[in-house]
Amino acid sequence: MDAPTLEARLSAVAAAVETALDGVLSGEPGPGEIARPARLLDAMRYAMLGGGKRLRPALAVMTGALLAVDPVRSLRAGLAVECVHGYSLIHDDLPSMDDDALRRGRPTLHRAYDEATAILAGDALLTLAFDLLADPATHPDAGVRIALVTALARAAGLGGMVGGQMLDLAAEGRFSDGVAHAQDETAVLRMQSMKTGALIAAPIAMAAELAGAAADERAALSAYASALGAAFQVADDLLDAEGSEAAVGKATGKDAEAGKATLVGLLGPEGARARLAALVDAAVEALTPFGLRAAELQATARFVAERSR
Repeated sequence: MDAPTLEARLSAVAAAVETALDGVLSGEPGPGEIARPARLLDAMRYAMLGGGKRLRPALAVMTGALLAVDPVRSLRAGLAVECVHGYSLIHDDLPSMDDDALRRGRPTLHRAYDEATAILAGDALLTLAFDLLADPATHPDAGVRIALVTALARAAGLGGMVGGQMLDLAAEGRFSDGVAHAQDETAVLRMQSMKTGALIAAPIAMAAELAGAAADERAALSAYASALGAAFQVADDLLDAEGSEAAVGKATGKDAEAGKATLVGLLGPEGARARLAALVDAAVEALTPFGLRAAELQATARFVAERSR
């Protein structure tokens, strides 16, 4: 698949995600809800609408297409992951975490509103994700819905994204002794696989669950997801080290300033670029059993490596 075709596909998915998010973040209370406070809803919409690569829902939709899943179901699973991703960005930007002023070229949510509203908006998006997955509209089989909830909970929580964020903060020396502890490559890879990779792998695994995919299909997709998540993080670290604030849409150079553990710091930019190329090759190779049907996902691995923001 060539780059223009992939870009058109990603744009179409992003538009579908935007429309769906606009619907689930409407002012009308859902069944069992009492009311939706206007300020909180406005903050959630500010954080979630009008921008973002929408890579995670795109992975759900494209994996679903590969496995012949109903696209409505794939999109709903992708929306749930995107809500968790949105919550994580809101909380990461807070003064107690990364203390960022810009996100996607706009003031971060706590700057545009206030810290309390930002915390609550993140909380609400996290719970909304599981509301979406528990709804029969996502899949009529309760067992499948439980499997989706479990997959996302484990990717997002203690042993996944949140745990990875804690390891990242510890590596900066945020806690008791105030000393940043040296991180070898094994520790950095583990932290990044939790902090970033888990939430990239989740929509792929969730689409496989929706499809009732065979064990060999799941194994191939898992290998792809692991390499893709690692590639995404290396590309992100290179953008922070070498990109401009205007192009990236947020402050750059903050990893080195904060003493964050990254492969760019360990391997240097050239070593990181070589690692990125190897990871993309591994991701593409993992999907060989699917033949030409995997062209979208293979092109997405290359897109992740070449992105400029």
